[in-house]
Amino acid sequence: MIPYGRQDITQTDIDAVVEVLQSDFLTQGPMVPRFEGSVAEHVGARHALAVNSATSALHIACLALGLGVGDWLWTSPVTFVASANCGLYCGAQVDFVDIDPITYNLCPKALASKLEIAEREGRLPKVLVPVHLCGQPCDMQAIHELAQRYGFKIIEDASHAIGGKYKGEFIGNCRYSDITVFSFHPVKIVTTAEGGMATTNDDQLAAQMALLRSHGITRDPSLMTHASDGPWYYQQVELGLNYRMTELQAALGVSQMTRLDNYVERRHLLARRYDEKLKDFPLVTPWQHPDGYSGLHLYVVRVQLEKVRKSHREVFEFLREQGIGVNLHYIPVHTQPYYQRLGFEVGDFPQAESYYREAISLPMFQTMTMEQQDRVIDAVKRALQS
Repeated sequence: MIPYGRQDITQTDIDAVVEVLQSDFLTQGPMVPRFEGSVAEHVGARHALAVNSATSALHIACLALGLGVGDWLWTSPVTFVASANCGLYCGAQVDFVDIDPITYNLCPKALASKLEIAEREGRLPKVLVPVHLCGQPCDMQAIHELAQRYGFKIIEDASHAIGGKYKGEFIGNCRYSDITVFSFHPVKIVTTAEGGMATTNDDQLAAQMALLRSHGITRDPSLMTHASDGPWYYQQVELGLNYRMTELQAALGVSQMTRLDNYVERRHLLARRYDEKLKDFPLVTPWQHPDGYSGLHLYVVRVQLEKVRKSHREVFEFLREQGIGVNLHYIPVHTQPYYQRLGFEVGDFPQAESYYREAISLPMFQTMTMEQQDRVIDAVKRALQS
């Protein structure tokens, strides 16, 4: 089976992890700050805070921005559920903004219309989470301008997008947002096995997220309520969580980051080859906005069902039967049973639902060979013709 995504673990990666195993620190040592520094330097952000998952990063980002009971978080319906769940973890309410039918990202025009209504009704969002689906950046300048007008905060969910760029600058520099979140899950562009990162240029947000990821505990005398009792002393000053990244994960991340640019270049080569070889098939291949340079975590096609004799499911299952590990990213969050119990219904976000009825994620990973890609293309051709 050719998977839709796969990590690339080299001997250098293994050696880096083994070196940590043989060191004095398995957690809270020098490798986590080193990994944070490598990401911050690469993307051009002042701060980077490593955590044990992108979900954790989203959660502490929301908490640091003061999201809570009575507030609203808005995000895209076409994303993994974590982009919305982070608002619920804070006691806030969640709503969605439909996607652009071409980029599949949160639509700025739909956002502007929804904000006008929300302002009249007195329920503007406190936090917006635009998701860079597949690695392609959202129209962050337009979203930022709306944030300036309506007063909401922005967390970029860049779980798919490390190594990508917007307007010639790396995603994660937070030029148009308060916080950006990355994922290092095994199928992502670089991996720490599990792990996440939040970047920001705001010193206070960085300090608050650092506190929240480790039980709300500090050894900094300036944050304590009274003078330290001694060198052993610490205080819990916030209700934090245990979201720390281990030294093992960070060592793997440091090693992987040295290959990030090469990984993204390879993915672009594979995407161009898909584009060329699939151009005459009854598919819509991914459109890339000229302002963006995608990280290309995913390569999603949409089946033109009116031009084929199979259903979406039949095409998907045929490809799986041929040993092609296709997937579907994502089931619209508002159609999940949990969110339907909150009042959402099928039909609420028609562009997202149309996307779901047609989308298939083809295999895309940096170690994919041309022979493997040819197998995928041949299977897609047979799936659409038979």
